[in-house]
Amino acid sequence: MTQLVYEQPLNEKTRSYLRLEYLEQQLLLNLEQDHQHRCFYPLFSLCELAERCDYRGEVLKDLDKQIKLLENWQNLPHINQQQVDKYLNKLMLARELLGSSDRPGSQLKQDRFLAALRQRFNMPGACCNFDLPQLHYWLAKPWDIRQQEYSQWIASFRALLSPIRLLLQLTRLTTEYSDAVAKAGFYQGNSKQSLSLIRVQIESQQGCYPTISGHKNRYAIHFVQFDQQKHSDKAIEFKLATCT
Repeated sequence: MTQLVYEQPLNEKTRSYLRLEYLEQQLLLNLEQDHQHRCFYPLFSLCELAERCDYRGEVLKDLDKQIKLLENWQNLPHINQQQVDKYLNKLMLARELLGSSDRPGSQLKQDRFLAALRQRFNMPGACCNFDLPQLHYWLAKPWDIRQQEYSQWIASFRALLSPIRLLLQLTRLTTEYSDAVAKAGFYQGNSKQSLSLIRVQIESQQGCYPTISGHKNRYAIHFVQFDQQKHSDKAIEFKLATCT
């Protein structure tokens, strides 16, 4: 039985954080295995996002907010003090590292090899050896050397990506999954609290996937049969988590 989890952000900040988290996962995957030139796609996507938006200031604000929240929790009864202290220490360390770091990805701008690749990488078929001979030279290096260089490149983003991963982890922990049923493939919900993320867990054997829409106080879930690519008219059982 395969359980699939679908997530839908309900604000632009959470949407950006999820994109950055996804790119970090791709970076780490390419660091663990030799995927040849494909390793550059998530790296250059991350470079472009970091240049387009200044996430650093927003993440620092969110870290301060979470630190203050956990500090208030320390005085509450029936609180797992060990867990609170663990996350509080992680948040404060992430805050210190991000606050003292350079703008994410700024060091990579000075790398002439990466700069040459970025100019052509999105062109169809641009990885031919006559287009990028320097890339083919790099790919001929032993994997352990390329792995070390790749690790140095992604280190430029670590101070940003680590706290984002931590903030999303805390967001997902704000609520647990509960059983739900989508009658005729449709489910709608409301919340008095402002929501940031909807999570749907469903068995792949049901043959459908959710399309989720909404805003901070209201959301709707339509289940679509994959084979027919149309909305399901069946009662779909799933698990739902609404994160603040």
